[in-house]
Amino acid sequence: MENIVSRGSLSAHAQKLKNLADYQEGSVVSKTIIDKSTGTVTFFAFDKGQGLSEHTAPYDALIHIIEGEAEITIGGKPNNLIEGEIIIMPANKPHSLQAVEKFKMLLIMIRS
Repeated sequence: MENIVSRGSLSAHAQKLKNLADYQEGSVVSKTIIDKSTGTVTFFAFDKGQGLSEHTAPYDALIHIIEGEAEITIGGKPNNLIEGEIIIMPANKPHSLQAVEKFKMLLIMIRS
């Protein structure tokens, strides 16, 4: 997992979000875009079959699927999301992610 920006912002030229990182076979790629005391924005690329096991976070988080398909389980309820869809993961509610197909997402966590 790699930081592309630390306590800053992307350079002042336009970039395609889905091109921030390529898929890596059998892996999850993560790149931090913004890391501030008020929250984080992180880009992820999950290879098919990869995921994050059930866990909780102390803050609300929003996931935006950039491409592909993911199953995001929140509080025991599975939600299948595809490109262009978003979902909110409430603070302190158990959640997990699984790549139904390769997928890329943006995770926005607000710390307040």
